[in-house]
Amino acid sequence: MAKTSPGEFIRQVRAEGSKVVWPSREETVRTSIFVGIMMLILSLFFLGIDSAFGAVVRWLLTIA
Repeated sequence: MAKTSPGEFIRQVRAEGSKVVWPSREETVRTSIFVGIMMLILSLFFLGIDSAFGAVVRWLLTIA
């Protein structure tokens, strides 16, 4: 594999960096709200699953 000179590396990084499309402020806010809502829903889901398994284990320990 041929080595790339530092100057060529910088040119390649700038070329790739110019291809980046940054989200608008509206898209960023919308995505952040969506992530917050999904985090809340999933945390409640896993709380329910954990509580259910905990109850089952406690019940199994009482009959053993």
